[in-house]
Amino acid sequence: MMLPVDVRYRWTCASPWRSAMPSTPTLVLIPGAWHGAWAWRGVVAELSDLDVRTVELPSVGPDPAALGDLHADAAVVRAAAGGIDGPVVVCAHSYGAAPASEGLAGLANVVGLVSLSGFQLDIGESVLGAVGGVPPSWWDVHEAEGYVDPRQPAQVLYTDVRDGAARGAVARLGHHALAAFEQRLTRAAWRTIPSTYVVCERDAAIPVRAQEAMAERAGRVLRMATAHSPFLSRPAQLAGVLRAELALGREPVTR
Repeated sequence: MMLPVDVRYRWTCASPWRSAMPSTPTLVLIPGAWHGAWAWRGVVAELSDLDVRTVELPSVGPDPAALGDLHADAAVVRAAAGGIDGPVVVCAHSYGAAPASEGLAGLANVVGLVSLSGFQLDIGESVLGAVGGVPPSWWDVHEAEGYVDPRQPAQVLYTDVRDGAARGAVARLGHHALAAFEQRLTRAAWRTIPSTYVVCERDAAIPVRAQEAMAERAGRVLRMATAHSPFLSRPAQLAGVLRAELALGREPVTR
């Protein structure tokens, strides 16, 4: 069961989108490291009555030599959200929360940011720094080639996903750019955009303690009794969480 454990919004002047919101916001879904838009298919199917967009990150792909970095990811996220004519809520998973925070800063039409077991980093912080400055043991780092693969992804990323679905997901994983983990944020969108952090309580990839530390930066904290990838293990439940986020009336925050 998912329970809200904290609500801390600070209200300031409304943006044009927040003062006259004509319809349900568009939902933009950002995948995490190694994943593509395919990871969100179950959630998108559950939200078929809504306007839902997905993003492919340049830092993920089959060719290590062609991978983009965090700033390329941030540019894609910014273009996707900023190109929508109307209010937007962005949900970013794991690593995806870092380029989302970098790229969404200053966009007036983004009315909410949801970090799903995400790296809700501040200015000057990196994903690598957030995990202690040393790659976790399950990162298979190819330093010379500049990319990272996950070791035993089924046991780390998909511990509560059905075997067949987990095998299918593992087969679709791409390489991830090492530079994207090392680069530091220059902007932090959660400082001005209302944010929700979803703690995944059975996560083997990002320890709950680390999630809870980053969740302190969010205005609203929710919990799901899942492992790292609820978009695969509990798509209907996650869709319900996101549907509720779209229904929230929010104002920008100042931090």
